[in-house]
Amino acid sequence: MDCYTANWDPLGEAAYYRKLDLYSMGWNLREDLRDCLVAAAPYGGPIALLKNKKEKSPSSRPPLEIYTASGVLLASIPWKNCPAVHLGWTTSEDLLCIQEDGSVLVYSLFCEFKRRFSMGNEVLQNHVLEAKVFHTEYGTGVAILTGAHRFTIATNVEDLKLRRLPQVPGVQKPPSCWTVLCQERVTVLLVAIGQELYLLDNTTCSPVTLPGLSPHAGSFLRMAVSFNYRFLALFTDTGYIWMGKSNLKEKLGESMCEFRAPPKQMVWCTRSRSKQRAVVMAWERRLLVAGDAEQCIQYPLDEDSYLVPELDGVRIFSRSTHEFLHEIPEASQEVFKIASMAPGALLLEAQKEYEKESQKADEYLREIKDQNLLPEAVEQCIRAASYEHEPEIQKSLLRAASFGKCFIDKFPPERFVETCRDLRVLNAIRDYQIGIPLSFDQYTQVTTEVLLDRLVLRRLYPIAIKICEYLRLSEFQGISRILAHWACYKVQQKDKSDEEVAQAINQKLGDTPGISYSEIAARAYECGRAELAIKLLEYEPRSGKQVPLLLKMKRSQLALSKAIESGDTDLVYTVVLHLKNELNRGAFFMTLQNQPVALSLYRQFCKYQELDTLKDLYNQDDDHQELGNFHVRASYASDKQIDGRVASLQNAVDEYYKAKNEFAAKATEDQIKLLRSQRRLQADFDKPYLDESLHDTVYNLILEGNHKRAEQFYRDFKIPDKRFWWLKISALAEQGDWEELEKFSKSKKSPIGYLPFVEISMKHHNRHEAKKYAPRVAPEQRVKAFLLVGDLSQASDAAIERKNEAEMNLILSKCTAAADASVVAKINLAKAQLGKK
Repeated sequence: MDCYTANWDPLGEAAYYRKLDLYSMGWNLREDLRDCLVAAAPYGGPIALLKNKKEKSPSSRPPLEIYTASGVLLASIPWKNCPAVHLGWTTSEDLLCIQEDGSVLVYSLFCEFKRRFSMGNEVLQNHVLEAKVFHTEYGTGVAILTGAHRFTIATNVEDLKLRRLPQVPGVQKPPSCWTVLCQERVTVLLVAIGQELYLLDNTTCSPVTLPGLSPHAGSFLRMAVSFNYRFLALFTDTGYIWMGKSNLKEKLGESMCEFRAPPKQMVWCTRSRSKQRAVVMAWERRLLVAGDAEQCIQYPLDEDSYLVPELDGVRIFSRSTHEFLHEIPEASQEVFKIASMAPGALLLEAQKEYEKESQKADEYLREIKDQNLLPEAVEQCIRAASYEHEPEIQKSLLRAASFGKCFIDKFPPERFVETCRDLRVLNAIRDYQIGIPLSFDQYTQVTTEVLLDRLVLRRLYPIAIKICEYLRLSEFQGISRILAHWACYKVQQKDKSDEEVAQAINQKLGDTPGISYSEIAARAYECGRAELAIKLLEYEPRSGKQVPLLLKMKRSQLALSKAIESGDTDLVYTVVLHLKNELNRGAFFMTLQNQPVALSLYRQFCKYQELDTLKDLYNQDDDHQELGNFHVRASYASDKQIDGRVASLQNAVDEYYKAKNEFAAKATEDQIKLLRSQRRLQADFDKPYLDESLHDTVYNLILEGNHKRAEQFYRDFKIPDKRFWWLKISALAEQGDWEELEKFSKSKKSPIGYLPFVEISMKHHNRHEAKKYAPRVAPEQRVKAFLLVGDLSQASDAAIERKNEAEMNLILSKCTAAADASVVAKINLAKAQLGKK
């Protein structure tokens, strides 16, 4: 702490830069970095090295190696492909290896080949001179410069769409430098040919003049775009450096340096709310930091180094060291600058004096409180702590913030607690064995979820779970997702049996919420371990997740059993239809025979979709009853002529007899007979009779006056007498043929009595006709008949004759005192006489 500012280097009047030691690299490289293709992923990501092939013998194969940022080897494979031109990382930390022939190989973090894609035939024919991997809001892109001096670009390698950009006019040699820019959500290229600049978009090549460019600038040798693609810097052969915005409309500054040779690398070193944005350039043994100031910062380089631009600085690694160059944040400057009287600096001193039990602590505190700056002092210490990499300095600043909080009423603790929590996570992942040197700003940008994904990608499951538990993330957000990744990794290991792996995974995962055993089983199947996948599916509680994978694995029988067990009819239908397409007809039917539930559901399906198949199923089972039903339904469901329908019904009769169902057979025979009779009626009278019921047919014949035909149906179909009489009297009354009705009533004794004649006449409002039949009604119903026609006198005579007191009371309830006095007197007298007896 006493020499804290010893490594601060001023750039201009307000900004300071420093280099922090991150790691002593543990990779023990034999070659210099200049002899390798190098790619380092941002946000403390991994480093890929592909050693250049010096020997010409075909047997020599340079290795492709991937290390953590601390130099710990993650994976290595021999390079068996054609020469690579460029390496780069995607946002999901997949490695892109761009080859001379324009093909791009995609590898995982552990050198596992994932896929290959091509940048097009033109690139294949002319080969790749240079390539760049870039990141935009659309994803990770690739830009190619071919041997024909043409550019091809793909803005998203996950959704490959190649664009061939226009040619720079008059170009005879490769550009001296070029870079990718993002302007108004459009990806363009800035190309330098000597002292000329050109902007290439989808359709045009436009010359560009930089605002404020010195007339003596010279030819452009290097250009660099910032991490966020908002700023651009160019270096010329006169040592002139132009800095401005990437929209090429505003200049931010310029600088001169003593070097004329182009730097090996040039990158931006900037951060949000930067006081002095700078460009970092690396030569063989010199590192230069230049901004909009007269003086530059120079650092000697003992070894060949590689620069990695970051959100808030630049990582610099060599064979032996890994450092972080960045601008000192304002909070750190205020707290640690020599002779600083900022409230944070005073609070830090007060806390130190308090630990020494010195009264100066009170003096410092009073000075801060007198200015009402204690909350600001606490905030400064918290912010400064978040930017520090050394745990001891973090603790000192957080102790000072905690000390200051004690003297503030109602100070919100959230910021302090969150910073302590985040720093603990950052210190854990910065460990040498993990090797992810995230800064606080970078951690805030990538979010905790992305950090956990990257730990899982590195197979660092224990630390990922510890972070989830420490941050109290929900099961689905954290631990369950990590355990699922662990299980997917476990199934790729071939050193244990399927049973052992399945038991180990289930023992570890159990019934953890959010875990999908089907996804783990799918991964096992992709790795060629089908039996392991089946064992894992036994632990999957959701049949809807089991069945699709079993079908994909060609285990249809097992899939059908699982679907039936689930009770989900939709799932059963899915499997059955899959089996139908997969198996031949005989095997399919035999499979269903062994699964009655599936067979029943398939029959229901066939009733509405595949009638011919349904018939085949019944034939195969010798189910004559259902075959008879099938033919009956077919007779009415089709648009056949009458002969065809009769033939279908005749087939039904045959099947019913085979099923020994005589009732159904006789009923069907009667229906055939009815259809044929109706066809004759239709031919004779040219009126529609087909498909009417026997009841309606007879009724309509009587309505139309065809009494002989109606009686013929009565005899032929053995219609019961009572039903026929009801049909006839109803039809005659509706027709108004009262004469025929009376004649019919006298034809023979009525099997239904004569009360229906009274009722039907009154229904059609013919009291006169009804009175004709009332005296003929049986004695027990005669009172009701007379009441229906309104003859109270005869009703009373009938009731007195039967000596039925209930009927007498019913008649009395219908009488009125004035009009029916005689009837009332008669009934009362009869009741009195009954009472004496």
